Amino acid sequence: MRTKVVVALLAVTALVVLAAPMAWAAEPAAGQAVVASGEAKLNYFRVAAFSCAIGIAIAAFGGALGMGRGLGSALEGIARNPGATGRIQVAMIIGFALIESLVIYTLVVVLIIIFANPFGI
Repeated sequence: MRTKVVVALLAVTALVVLAAPMAWAAEPAAGQAVVASGEAKLNYFRVAAFSCAIGIAIAAFGGALGMGRGLGSALEGIARNPGATGRIQVAMIIGFALIESLVIYTLVVVLIIIFANPFGI
């Protein structure tokens, strides 16, 4: 099961990485005038929106998976040694804050990509 998840995530990552060059490499047909301004803006927004959606989905999935595993381990540790509840709880909260900060960093990068305005939209 784990191998299938890793292969699926690698496939999605490859798709996202290859989507941008393929979108920009489209050649106009012979004899057609290139409407650079509007077409380029729309293509950029499509690629940026798709890439950002995939990026934030992967970050949210990874953050939720990490938090779930951390909480499960913390509860198991507390169940085995109730006297160490305070130390385990502090370490768990710090770990959750670090995991959540990675997801927030991804959100900031996604917002920068969407609102970068390379074409002055």
